[in-house]
Amino acid sequence: MQPIRTVEVVPFLPPKLECLRELAYNLRWTWDHETINLFRRLDRDLWESTGHNPVLMLGTISQERLNEAASDEGFLVHLERIYQKLSEYMRGESTWYQKQSRKSRKDVVAYFSAEFGLTECLPIYSGGLGILSGDHIKSASALGLPLVGVGIVYQQGYFRQYLNPDGWQQQRYPLNDFYNMPIQPVKDGDGNPLMISVDFPGRKVYAQIWMAQAGRVSLYLLDTNIANNSKKDEDITDALYHGDPEVRIQQEIILGIGGMRALRAVGLNPSVCHMNEGHSAFLGLERIRMLMEEHAMTFAQAREVAAAGQIFTTHTAVPAGIDKFSPELVERYLGDYYRSMNLTQQDFLALGRSDTYDNSEPFSMANLAIKLSSKTNAVSRLHGEVSRKLFGSVWKGIPENEVPITHITNGIHTRSWISEEMSDLFDRYLGPQWSEDVGDQNVWKRVEEIPDEELWRIHERRRERLVAFCRRRVRGQLEQRGAVPSEMKAAAEVLDPQILTIGFARRMATYKRANLLLSDPARLASILASKERPVQIIIAGKAHPEDTPAKELIRQLVHFARQEGVRGRFVFLEDYDVNVARWLVQGVDVWLNTPRRFLEACGTSGMKVSFNGGINVSILDGWWDEAYTPSAGWSIGRGEVYEDSQYQDDVESNDLYDLLEKEIIPLFYDRRKDGRSRAWISRMKSAMLEICPVYNVNRMVREYAQRMYFPSAARYAEFLESDAQKAKELSAWKEKLQRNWREVRIESVDASVHSKVQVGDDMRVRARVKLGGISPDEVAVQIFHGSIDGHGNIIEGEISPMVASEERDGDSCLFSGAIRYFKSGMHGFTVRVLPHHDDQITPFETGLVFWAN
Repeated sequence: MQPIRTVEVVPFLPPKLECLRELAYNLRWTWDHETINLFRRLDRDLWESTGHNPVLMLGTISQERLNEAASDEGFLVHLERIYQKLSEYMRGESTWYQKQSRKSRKDVVAYFSAEFGLTECLPIYSGGLGILSGDHIKSASALGLPLVGVGIVYQQGYFRQYLNPDGWQQQRYPLNDFYNMPIQPVKDGDGNPLMISVDFPGRKVYAQIWMAQAGRVSLYLLDTNIANNSKKDEDITDALYHGDPEVRIQQEIILGIGGMRALRAVGLNPSVCHMNEGHSAFLGLERIRMLMEEHAMTFAQAREVAAAGQIFTTHTAVPAGIDKFSPELVERYLGDYYRSMNLTQQDFLALGRSDTYDNSEPFSMANLAIKLSSKTNAVSRLHGEVSRKLFGSVWKGIPENEVPITHITNGIHTRSWISEEMSDLFDRYLGPQWSEDVGDQNVWKRVEEIPDEELWRIHERRRERLVAFCRRRVRGQLEQRGAVPSEMKAAAEVLDPQILTIGFARRMATYKRANLLLSDPARLASILASKERPVQIIIAGKAHPEDTPAKELIRQLVHFARQEGVRGRFVFLEDYDVNVARWLVQGVDVWLNTPRRFLEACGTSGMKVSFNGGINVSILDGWWDEAYTPSAGWSIGRGEVYEDSQYQDDVESNDLYDLLEKEIIPLFYDRRKDGRSRAWISRMKSAMLEICPVYNVNRMVREYAQRMYFPSAARYAEFLESDAQKAKELSAWKEKLQRNWREVRIESVDASVHSKVQVGDDMRVRARVKLGGISPDEVAVQIFHGSIDGHGNIIEGEISPMVASEERDGDSCLFSGAIRYFKSGMHGFTVRVLPHHDDQITPFETGLVFWAN
């Protein structure tokens, strides 16, 4: 039955408790243990039963309990102290950003992501990308960056997982009640919900704007589930990562185009737009359209301005991870849109293709993001190498090591993931400001001053609490399946709070190889069941609903966990989320990671473990490839990659078993009379000392600010000033190059030495270049040289510039340069011509290059 009118019912709070509402709606509580303790103090059981949701808690708590709290002097003093801290925090005095002497600038950074993992009671995330996005805006808040987030609020979010009696994953899709979540509708001047619209085929689709407040950062979220839309369009923002390509392109139009319109609707005009993955890449088109409309620019001119203030971060390591749409689907949804910007179909589709002229190539959102950005980065050093290979075809004719994709390695938001006990320990020995100076190596050197007994006592306490949590969780899983009383009794005895505990939790995808542990079940069972040195393993993770192989992997793990002899020592926790992750990273001794090398972009769960005293054992992939040292953890293998994947699994599983049996387990159980392993604690401290100062999100966001945001904001402002004169000149120059580049030729190359040269000597090189209608100062002529590999190719090529001489022969010009050789061996060189302009970001952005042959 449809209502004739709706009304929002809000909790009645006694005046003395009114500030609880503000505390509940500001997600700063997600990383502030004191605020969490305040809500627990109000009603501990309700805090747990509402899924750690203070908004829902305030809406369901009894009026009697609120009245009691309002007359409890102790509670009111506690509340006043917490509220005072929030108020001081929100004033934002002396933040890192303010200290960068940028107070006079009015820059705003808009951070777009398809998912944000801020807290378990706001389930609009699926995995690592969302957690990273959430940590990013939390750190931006701490640093005082003028940043806002843009995303989608999903009616169903990501699915809730449960297993059937056979261990096969099932999915539930409970509806999110936005009015009982820590988000609020944005209102217009008349007090009505603020909305934007986007043109879809034959209709308009409307989206309401919601806002979550994460400290000082506002996160704007779009919702199409409103009465203005048809039932079909209401469902656009129903579920995260929908499998239907048509729904995906609808969601990404809402996120990118709708997201830009939402920012305008709330009065924001960002200087920089950061695309966290390619899902939001349509924002670049909308920004161009706005510039064309407001500044009477051509598409090419507006593109220069927009790209100046756009950044793209790729988290993808394989082509299958990139959203691609058929030309037909793109035409249906964006045909009228691109024609309104005076683009042809060929020109528009070329923005999403590697090969401009391949009409069968799908439209790649990653390619679009790259082509509409001034800067592109990967999320770890190794992922940078992978990305340059993956996207190299966008820059044809450019050696892989020159592909202009850099890297900024991910980090974690420390306060969100560290246990309260460990945080208090750091306050005592590192100083109460340690989390403000989390990247300071000198602060972390004080870890050595922490007494072994205190560090170990806290770590053991967290392991005990983890075991208690797992027992409650397993009992709940069994109750849901209708287990018999004997099974329920056994659940109370799973795991042992005193023994070596290994954790493995992440999105269940086959390349992550959660079943690498099961390569030799008998050997693993022997390790787990040892009476002298027992081990237990806790596993959690969700498979995508359409990923049948990953579901089968979960089933294998569950069947192994039920075997006699390992039952109780090998546990699978259902419905992995932020809460489960937090318990695991705060309580395990060892964190296991077993992806196929080159397929993990970064990974951050192991970083969270290090802050809590856990130690990593991992394949050298993602962040661990650059973080690993023998004193900080263990590596499975040495980075070898074999063509035969089964052989790879056999080698690495055997190495893992050897590490467990010969190094990890003996070290953990090498106890003294006091019951502690001095060598193990020493490794805990080494891991903290080496990992914590580097792999934190404060360092990461500062890098983004200094290397990406600040330069991009300055370039954007520069390109807009004086009626966008620079953008117009650069656009005109690029058009001139495109018209004349076909005339460019390298007519001859001469070298002063033809066969041998001694180390330390120079070799002079001269090249005559035909330029046609291009002047010598509009090109960079370079010697590309280096060692020769077994296939006759130049490897690790270096660049030596060539200088134009006064000598001319019509439209030909003589360039000269030199190579100095510093090591012996077989070397080679060639010459190339690239465009040159002072306002280019890179010489490769036009896609034009000519090589000598």
